[in-house]
Amino acid sequence: MKYVGAHVSTSGGVENSPLNAQKIGAKAFALFTKNQRQWSASPYSKNNIDNFKINLEKSGIKPHHVLPHDSYLINLAHPEAEALEKSREAFLDEMKRCQQLGLALLNFHPGSHLKKTTESEALKKVAESLNQVLAKTSGVTAVIETTAGQGSNLGYNFEQIAEIIDQVEDKTRVGVCIDTCHIFTSGYDIRTKESCDETFARFEQVVGFSYLKGMHINDSKPELGSRVDRHDSIGKGKIGMDFFRYLMNDKRFNDIPLILETIDEELWPQEIELLYSLEK
Repeated sequence: MKYVGAHVSTSGGVENSPLNAQKIGAKAFALFTKNQRQWSASPYSKNNIDNFKINLEKSGIKPHHVLPHDSYLINLAHPEAEALEKSREAFLDEMKRCQQLGLALLNFHPGSHLKKTTESEALKKVAESLNQVLAKTSGVTAVIETTAGQGSNLGYNFEQIAEIIDQVEDKTRVGVCIDTCHIFTSGYDIRTKESCDETFARFEQVVGFSYLKGMHINDSKPELGSRVDRHDSIGKGKIGMDFFRYLMNDKRFNDIPLILETIDEELWPQEIELLYSLEK
């Protein structure tokens, strides 16, 4: 079964996010555990935590179909020691917030080498960061998001994702989130059934579907291989509807959060309905 949703607001408190997901007909959702553009935030109150769990149960959405996203400021590959430590502390805080909410996943961008080190050295730092944070937490899987590869960003091919996973000590607590816009603009063609077969066979060979814990479901404004991260609404971009039909009818994508991050949130209810209509 497919679990489609969107990245919803936590305005007024994290406990409102399940209700916001329910309003748009979502069976899964994403959220920021705190302000994504600030380093620090007030800790959750008991009221925040209790009401989140109550509202999540009311929504009928299971904890493993919630895919929180960490702060955009965090860079677990940072080449400078002080900034790297700051990122690791912030990531640890977000993992602990997921623990408090009873959630099983935390999605993150692998980070950037900032053109100050090699890609392999930076990927090793990401794995070291994960090893440190996983050792201090329990029950939450760190989910590496594929990227478009803008600038010096890491994670733009399956080999880099695999290189991080290979160096993570507890492989039961590391996973992958495929962003469809990102993999398309990083060079993986998913516009036809044949190209999807080829791309996901490559993913299975290099990374493995056992690590796939969620997806960001976006169309793409830029062309294939452009290395530019600009999302579009479903069916309105360069990927086209064949991919989304493929996704909704392939069992490999069952039972994971499929999260819309498309550009017009007013369309999310219709996009969720559209995706479910593609199931045969």
